[in-house]
Amino acid sequence: MSEQTVALAGLVPHTRPSFKVLGVRVDAVQIPDVVQQMRSWINARQGCQYIAVTGMHGVSESQHDPILKTILNEADLVVPDGMPLVWLGKRHGHPLRRRVYGPELMQTFCHETGPKYRHFLYGGMPGVPELLARTLNEKFGTNVVGHYSPPFRPLTPDEDQEVIDRIHQANPDVLWVGLSTPKQERWMHEHRSKLRVPVLVGVGAAFDMHSGRAKQAPAWMQENGLEWSFRLFQEPRRLWRRYLINGPQFVFGVASELLSLRRYD
Repeated sequence: MSEQTVALAGLVPHTRPSFKVLGVRVDAVQIPDVVQQMRSWINARQGCQYIAVTGMHGVSESQHDPILKTILNEADLVVPDGMPLVWLGKRHGHPLRRRVYGPELMQTFCHETGPKYRHFLYGGMPGVPELLARTLNEKFGTNVVGHYSPPFRPLTPDEDQEVIDRIHQANPDVLWVGLSTPKQERWMHEHRSKLRVPVLVGVGAAFDMHSGRAKQAPAWMQENGLEWSFRLFQEPRRLWRRYLINGPQFVFGVASELLSLRRYD
């Protein structure tokens, strides 16, 4: 068994290939690696692991929020959801071909595992988790054992405990979180010690895309780092700051790091 295979099986997590981007650890993995790791965690059922599906936006937000940077670096997997991270991974010598796109990861895992595992959906607008559950079941036979659409406000302690109890009763193997970055990363980090779910995965817009509420960018745009322009055109009021302010800041930060003008430890 190779060192990388051992690492992906969860036996030696500190040796998993990775690289740093502005002080954030990014694991040099592809979708098949992540699916394999999720299966391993589910089979082992040792604690609650969470996966941060992170791109330029997550790394940029962490520059203004040290707590978020800690949350990302403490994740059991931080996967490169964005071509800029793939390009940087290649520069660090890792043979990354494609990004680990959240919606594609969710679809691939459900397609490959069918009804084998129990799934819980947390996030999305009212009605979206129900629609997503039906869609996944019709396409892949996915066994969705529960779902919850949280309100657009912090939950009270009693409400939060009710949700935790609901998840415990459903007894899922994997819990998909669709709250967008950085809310989903904060939620997973806060709740990992309260849940008995082997795997938490933050997949952001996957809920809207797979339920048909939002459109995905054409494949050629996704593979060439142009999805941001497609999404900005769709939701300019919500995403303008992410792409027109955070984007240039990310480029400037990466350039400073590559030129050794600044260190992001």
